[in-house]
Amino acid sequence: MSDITNIPITTDRFDAIIVGAGPAGLSAACTLADGGARVAVIERGDWPGSKNMMGGLVFSQPTAQVAPEFWKKAPLERHITRREMWLTTGESVVRAAYESTDFGAEPYNSFSVFRSRFDKWLAGEARAKGAIIITETLVEDLLMEGDRVVGVRTGRPEGDLEADVVILCEGVNPFLAEKAGLSKGVKPESLALAVKEVLALPREKLEDRFNLDEGNGAAYEVIGEITGGIPGTGFIYTNRDTVSIGVGVILKDMVDQTAEAYALLERFKAQPQVQRLIHGASPREYAAHLIPEGGYRGMPRLHGNGVLIAGDAAGMVNAVFTEGANLALLSGKMAAETVLRAMECGSFEAITLDHYRQQLEKSIIMKDLKTFQDVTPFLSSHPHFFTMYPELASAAVKELLTVDSLSKADKMHLIIKLVRSQRPARKLMKDLYDGWRTFS
Repeated sequence: MSDITNIPITTDRFDAIIVGAGPAGLSAACTLADGGARVAVIERGDWPGSKNMMGGLVFSQPTAQVAPEFWKKAPLERHITRREMWLTTGESVVRAAYESTDFGAEPYNSFSVFRSRFDKWLAGEARAKGAIIITETLVEDLLMEGDRVVGVRTGRPEGDLEADVVILCEGVNPFLAEKAGLSKGVKPESLALAVKEVLALPREKLEDRFNLDEGNGAAYEVIGEITGGIPGTGFIYTNRDTVSIGVGVILKDMVDQTAEAYALLERFKAQPQVQRLIHGASPREYAAHLIPEGGYRGMPRLHGNGVLIAGDAAGMVNAVFTEGANLALLSGKMAAETVLRAMECGSFEAITLDHYRQQLEKSIIMKDLKTFQDVTPFLSSHPHFFTMYPELASAAVKELLTVDSLSKADKMHLIIKLVRSQRPARKLMKDLYDGWRTFS
């Protein structure tokens, strides 16, 4: 996949260098190349996506801004027509679901994907537009002239590359962003650890178990007993003939409770309703990765003299709606558009590149991150939302649906009595108020 393999990198100059060939970096590369810029993308993996084991969702609207009608040619798994939210206990599930035939027609809404395949394809699109993709290459440092970034130093012989601007899309560990003085690093309370397993299941059996028409897919977000009282979620995504299943929890909370990630995943898989979906499926892959969930409060400074940050490196993840790749694609595009604008006026100083921040502030990225900026600390301080409330919801629904000698009015009184016994009215109202303030 590399345009330059096993030969020295020359000290040629580019209009822009992008560090990292994930969605943000490749989105920036496509946009810059479309605009006529000479751009290089440097990726430390064997190929774009080789180090990304994420199996999740990409959304049509932001992806199509970078690769129009991508659904006709990209390596996608299934278009998602049903989303479900589960509240779980050890034995039960309370479900909320939405399903639409509109989501099953072009241009669709979202797709399940394997990022290792999708990123490789998107890199091919960037290369076809004229971007140079340099793989198997580690960027060790930034080249500086005073306080301005003017290029990168790679691990190759004679591997200094110069550029008017460098876009950092290096992922969750912002090593170079720290070097540039834009980031102070990521704290454990701002990181989630996700563990995922890919399970093979014959296509016909998968579609039967998940009640899917051919080509359609489903995505599940699950909270409750599965994370053992640690704030976090489970997820299930249907692929063509596999199921991606995993758990994500706040890293600090997991460490504080001396929990083990693989044990949480096994706990999730053993939940009866989950186990029924994956019964007989055979393991194909296992992976773990970190996700930045510091939100708006944890974001670094987004630009400096000759440098911009996009995607996970900038903390652009909406943990509430499990959105990351779409924000990365949009932020990479906006960073590239800012660079093209800077090329027109011949200035790459911070004051010029501030256009990037201004565009982000107008976009759904910042609007959503600001709206949900307090969610992660709120959930960490309210672990009973993952234990007590799912139990109460399950007990209430079970009582209402059980037909016996009690009237529905008597059952309602029993439910109210149960709730009050577990959570006094004063604390319940405080939880509701705190939750309303956090999510509004």
